[in-house]
Amino acid sequence: MQPSPGQVAPAGEGATSGEFFLPDLCAPRLVFIMVLLVELMVLVYALSASGLPNFNWEVLALCSLFVQWVVLLSAAALCRLRRVISSFSLPLASLCCLLVVLLVTAVSSVAAWHLLPIFDRGSGEAWWLLRNLLVAAVLGGIVLRYFYLQQQLLIQKQLELQARLDSLRSKIRPHFLFNTLNSIASLIVSRPEEAERAVEDLAELLRVSLAEMQRPTLVADELRLCELYLAIEQLRLGDRLQVDWDVDPGLRATPMPSLILQPLVENAVYHGVAQLPGGGRVRVSVQREAGGVLAVVENPAPDKSMRTGGHRMALENIRQRLAVMFGGQGQLRIVQGDGRFRVELRYPWGEMA
Repeated sequence: MQPSPGQVAPAGEGATSGEFFLPDLCAPRLVFIMVLLVELMVLVYALSASGLPNFNWEVLALCSLFVQWVVLLSAAALCRLRRVISSFSLPLASLCCLLVVLLVTAVSSVAAWHLLPIFDRGSGEAWWLLRNLLVAAVLGGIVLRYFYLQQQLLIQKQLELQARLDSLRSKIRPHFLFNTLNSIASLIVSRPEEAERAVEDLAELLRVSLAEMQRPTLVADELRLCELYLAIEQLRLGDRLQVDWDVDPGLRATPMPSLILQPLVENAVYHGVAQLPGGGRVRVSVQREAGGVLAVVENPAPDKSMRTGGHRMALENIRQRLAVMFGGQGQLRIVQGDGRFRVELRYPWGEMA
């Protein structure tokens, strides 16, 4: 079984136990970077070989042709063989990658020796081939080492990110459980049958909320948490709690950060509707917008009820999680006035793993 991207594969295991260190060399952005860096290296070689006053443009052109051919052909070969090589152990995979580069270099060097007469033939074809292989081995080893260290740094960042997210999530759960148990406790004496049903809803609620650790959560999962929580609260508040749903059906299978919508609904009930003698209406909306998802939770707000520490703690927790996961692209906006409290949550498409 493959671990999540945040898990580190033990030494000696291949890509089946973790992310393979060799990136996708067929990606256009990476190909462009390789071409640019290689051309800069060739330019440095041409400058050192001919100098500025008598700069040899022919050397630059032919060396560029030869080196770019070697690099692009090596990248294409490694791209095609990546799936096979990724099943090997780390040392064997590294050796295979280096051998592919050396094989491409050897074939290209022999072809260039016979087709490009500008290259110095004074030392002989064997020394020309040996020199190119040594250069390819050194540079190939450096590049492979760079890819490996880059992958390890990415894994470390993912582990740190996951630890921080787990810490933030752990602060939400006790607060949510405390409020839910209080709601059930208020029903035990007056309405024991409804309290029993609330306990069953709570059990399902906890099962669903804990199941999010097994896979990325979706909008549908977060909405289910909200529905279960609101069902428990409606047993306690009755007709005082009304809920309006406005959800784009096409977004239900879209990823959404876990336990990020339910705390907003909980705050809307606990610090809004429950504080009003006549209750109120909570509006939950999840819509698509340019480049991302917009989730809105709106509720009636009694005077000063939004100043409680627990409410602000939950909002700050969600704001931190958005910052960790999406940087400046994740936003939490609060609009308060005219007796209403509105929270707008935004995050971009395709940024969640």
